[in-house]
Amino acid sequence: MISLPLNLGPSSYEILLGQGLLGDLGKFLQPLVTGRQILVVSNPTVAELYGQPVVDSLAQAGFQVVTVLVPDGEEAKSLTVAGSLYDRLVEAQFARDSVVVALGGGVVGDLAGFIAATYQRGVNFVQVPTTLLAQVDSSVGGKVAINHQRGKNLIGAFYQPRLVVADLNTLNTLPPRELQAGLAEVIKYGVIWDEDFFIFLEDHLPAILNKRPAELLEVVRRSCAIKAQVVERDEREHGLRAILNFGHTVGHAVETVTGYQKYRHGEAVAVGMAAAAYLAEDLGRWSSKETTRLIGLLRRTGLPTAVPELEPAVLRRALEHDKKIASGQIRFVLPHHLGRVEVVGGLPEAALMAALTRVCSVVG
Repeated sequence: MISLPLNLGPSSYEILLGQGLLGDLGKFLQPLVTGRQILVVSNPTVAELYGQPVVDSLAQAGFQVVTVLVPDGEEAKSLTVAGSLYDRLVEAQFARDSVVVALGGGVVGDLAGFIAATYQRGVNFVQVPTTLLAQVDSSVGGKVAINHQRGKNLIGAFYQPRLVVADLNTLNTLPPRELQAGLAEVIKYGVIWDEDFFIFLEDHLPAILNKRPAELLEVVRRSCAIKAQVVERDEREHGLRAILNFGHTVGHAVETVTGYQKYRHGEAVAVGMAAAAYLAEDLGRWSSKETTRLIGLLRRTGLPTAVPELEPAVLRRALEHDKKIASGQIRFVLPHHLGRVEVVGGLPEAALMAALTRVCSVVG
């Protein structure tokens, strides 16, 4: 087992990485929390695979467990579903020392974290991510949220978990498309922070796609380490942490206009990274060679870099509801070179539309 610390003063916690960790979850939690009530939030797919080992581990450690299943997909991140979880907590008389455990991917983690942050002004929260995307990104850093029909993650909070437990064995049952979607966030780290990591991904992609354990562990370890470094320096996104949004501005617009139905989050982020690459190249911020490398790695991974069924003007309107707008300006994270990006606002409208037009073309 590997333990990565995330140092945030009183809100510090550990990220535990390894194989076969689900059976020890109760043991991990015993010294961290005083309450005995635990609400496990999951979805039917994950619960069928991993629900029983988690419940058994918690029960053996003396916890009283209530399990609630929510729908698969982004539709679970709604006020309606959140309301049903509050109802269960109230009905079961969960106290302020109780624990909410998120067992699943990014959707479950975001929803369960939002519930934990807001029920009785905050209860203990534990992330048990079961997808690559959740293990490398959404489970770490304390961003929790639900969606609004006008935009993704518009209702949320910064709320750190007490612990993150990433059991890499759960990736063995991950469908290829979900693995590929998670790799979009992994590739993002190489662009925004670590060129050597980007090169590692270029060189080891076949082994990663084949889920070779050593390469997968390295992918998760380095991704979590990078995100921890960023969050430690800027927990609430006053500056540096905004670079983690690389690809997400256009990516969230793609998800919104397609009703969260057609594209996985990572797939939409891949399209957003392509748009940011085109925009940066057109503005002379980085080279066409680097655009080619990024687009090439995304495509080799099996990720989309274009959404030819969408109209540029539709995406442009969706950008107006992005939560990262500041002083009336849409802010983009644009690459300067591999390993370094900048947050930029006030971009020329013509350049922005040219980039959107390019990702809405057949070839991207």
